[in-house]
Amino acid sequence: MSSSEKKMEWVIESKSSYFDLNLKELFSYYHLLFRLVRKEFLINYQQTLLGPLWVLFQPIITTVTYVFVFNKIIGVSIGGKLPPVLFYFSGIVLWNFFNDSFSATSKIFRDNIQIFSKVYFPRLIVPLALIITQFLRFLIQLVLLVIILIYFVVFKGFNVTFTWYLLTLPLVIFTLGMISLSIGLLFSIITAKYRDLSNFVDIFLRVLMFVTPVIYPLAAVKEHIRWIVQLNPLTPLFELFRLGLLGEGTVAPVQLLYSIIFMAFSLIITILLFNKQGGKLIDVI
Repeated sequence: MSSSEKKMEWVIESKSSYFDLNLKELFSYYHLLFRLVRKEFLINYQQTLLGPLWVLFQPIITTVTYVFVFNKIIGVSIGGKLPPVLFYFSGIVLWNFFNDSFSATSKIFRDNIQIFSKVYFPRLIVPLALIITQFLRFLIQLVLLVIILIYFVVFKGFNVTFTWYLLTLPLVIFTLGMISLSIGLLFSIITAKYRDLSNFVDIFLRVLMFVTPVIYPLAAVKEHIRWIVQLNPLTPLFELFRLGLLGEGTVAPVQLLYSIIFMAFSLIITILLFNKQGGKLIDVI
């Protein structure tokens, strides 16, 4: 057998490994990644009246509702001098990024089983495409947030002082995206084996939102129960996001370090599990 024929040999095994992650192979499928991102982004807005403007419609309506209910009726204190619209909209935009990324990633086996069972490609391409798609949606909402901020500065006299915390926003967004990816991958494995637990996803997100400073600042939480909110690795990210963009937030370096360590640890563990269980779950679903 010639050397050229030997190079054409493929070894197909049913075994899977925790460390079966080929970054070179993953990168070679970048064209598929871009196609999936394009498909995921466009599929929700084709044959719609407003198109991508629906990305802005949801946070606007939610912000109006939160301002009316929590600020006007209930009187939830947001502390500081932030206009309620800026406070709630900033929290909603960041939460939407996490919520939508996690929700989409947690269902990848159930939603893509027909593709997974027929065509081979690195399975990690799909969750990465979902995260990038949600990131693009987040950028559109972030632009609107900046426009609203400029309006309050120019026409309402809101005084915001930008500090070096503004430079941490890319780190905040990346860390939040990777946390949503890691937890989403974990839930995708669990719900693929036990489908009834998919109902737990919505419950988990609702509970998590209330222990995340989305509709309240960390400073407004009573000290004797504040540790509960601080155990949440999302808390420093939301506080730092507001601190960097709006100038108000409560976060310490050790808290940010906690979020980064949690992100790195959970991402490594879930990718290992995803590599090990990915092939087996296709036969289970």
